[in-house]
Amino acid sequence: MTEDRKTIYLVDDNATNLAVGKNALVEHYKVFTMNSGAFLLKFLEKNIPDLILLDIEMPEMNGYEVIKIIKSKRETKDIPVIFLTAKTDGDSELEGLSLGAIDYITKPFSPSLLLKRIETHLKLANYNKHLQEMVAVKTKSVLELQNAILKAMAELVESRDDITGKHVERTQGYLALLIDALIKRSLHAEKVCNWNIDLVLRSSQLHDVGKIAVKDEILKKNSKLTDDEFAEIKKHPLCGEEIIEKIKRNTTEHEFLEHAGIFAATHHEKWNGSGYPKGLKGEEIPLQGRLMAIADVYDALVSERPYKKAYTHEEAVNIIKEGRGTHFDPDLVDVFIEIADEFNKRVHK
Repeated sequence: MTEDRKTIYLVDDNATNLAVGKNALVEHYKVFTMNSGAFLLKFLEKNIPDLILLDIEMPEMNGYEVIKIIKSKRETKDIPVIFLTAKTDGDSELEGLSLGAIDYITKPFSPSLLLKRIETHLKLANYNKHLQEMVAVKTKSVLELQNAILKAMAELVESRDDITGKHVERTQGYLALLIDALIKRSLHAEKVCNWNIDLVLRSSQLHDVGKIAVKDEILKKNSKLTDDEFAEIKKHPLCGEEIIEKIKRNTTEHEFLEHAGIFAATHHEKWNGSGYPKGLKGEEIPLQGRLMAIADVYDALVSERPYKKAYTHEEAVNIIKEGRGTHFDPDLVDVFIEIADEFNKRVHK
């Protein structure tokens, strides 16, 4: 016997079955016997086994009811469950497997067969665990690469537009505050609940990527732009959308790029339809663009430029208030006002 033996919970309301099962397994595994599903569920609150052998026909709570609860909880859903039952019909077996059981062994069982089936499933569980760990490591590596590319692209844009400093980083932070506030208030829940928030926030870093196509003499100008120069600047949302569309055609990662394209194309649209590049109005503007409009304008207001001083936080809040229902989504402005102090804290980090 070794101290690293796997742990098995054997659950059956029949004392004889518990004794027979434990005798068959105890030389190879740590075996804990339980006479009810309720006792098992209570035990699982603080203890996670490597495998559960679960009888189906038990009083008060049968095996099917028990496994439904086990599979519904994050902490226990991955525990392998084998049903032990006297039932031999195909429908019962199918029902058990459909509820998440990995095997179905009929009683009375052969001890050697039971041991072999358990050994096989524990090996599979161990293999799956290692596979998941490998996938997790690979996924982390891919995400790190993706983030590095995003950061490089954002820095490339900002290196050309050296007036804006760390604008991308700051707007991402403001956007996170707004989305968190929406979630807490259940506002636009039908949209936000379907978002991968981390993905949305990372994709927002590309909202100004279209500035790559703007001439240096315009992008780096230290004085007020002429009408013609501003017309060139106003092309950057569509340029950004086109850049992201080109990337989409060469990759299968469309969810991330879908958000990025929306941010790039719509963050200068205005609630009353007077924005650019498409003059979208109201809820024609995707939620991502309406959120970024507030984050983008707030950062522009509180940041110093060669042609203007930085506004105070209070002045910036008042300007955004004045834009409620004209420049900005009125509901989002109300949320912004409620959490404006959090924006101010980020300015002074």
